[in-house]
Amino acid sequence: MKFLEYTPLNRINSFLNDLNLGERTIKGSLEAYSCKHTGTDKRLSLSLENEIVDYLGKSSDTDSSSPVEFLLIRSSRKTLIYLVLTLYHMYPDYDFSAVKVHQFFTEESWDTFKQIFDTFMLEASKEWVETYGGSSLLETIYNALDEVVKLSECEIYSYNPDSDADPFPERGVIWSFGFFFYNRKLKRVVSFSFCCLSNLVADGFVADNLCYEEDGEIFDNMDI
Repeated sequence: MKFLEYTPLNRINSFLNDLNLGERTIKGSLEAYSCKHTGTDKRLSLSLENEIVDYLGKSSDTDSSSPVEFLLIRSSRKTLIYLVLTLYHMYPDYDFSAVKVHQFFTEESWDTFKQIFDTFMLEASKEWVETYGGSSLLETIYNALDEVVKLSECEIYSYNPDSDADPFPERGVIWSFGFFFYNRKLKRVVSFSFCCLSNLVADGFVADNLCYEEDGEIFDNMDI
């Protein structure tokens, strides 16, 4: 996977890099990647493919809601592998070996994404309008995504990990979401991750450390 630089994404990333909203901070990032494999990607891709094939071989689940039927299609397996490889490039210091591609990715619609965005990013959207005016934050994101990956041709996936495969282990996370916009024809994917952190938890953490240090200094001066 190769990181792709796109100017339309830079302005949004700059705004969402560390948006302080008083008691909460919003962090968001849009990143575009080409699906062309590097040497490391090839090794990881083979490993993930083997994991899926092994899962299919052991599964006897015929429930229509299970991922078996979907994963039997090789092109679908490749799509999910691209999404996991994107995660590896987004968070190079994070170990995604616990990720099971058949468990954590769900195909979504733009309407689903919009509903989540409108609900959880309402304050950020208001701040965007106050800062820049003109188009809304969601409209700006839509236009940027459309320019990079042509939304009408995209498959949209959400990433819903268990705690042992969550790349947002930061203290004070209130909620987090990860979406992928994948254009099969262009062989290009854009990830959009956004989360909310509690500033109160972060401040409390700092205060706890200060108290601990001050207590340490007091005890250092006492005869015990």
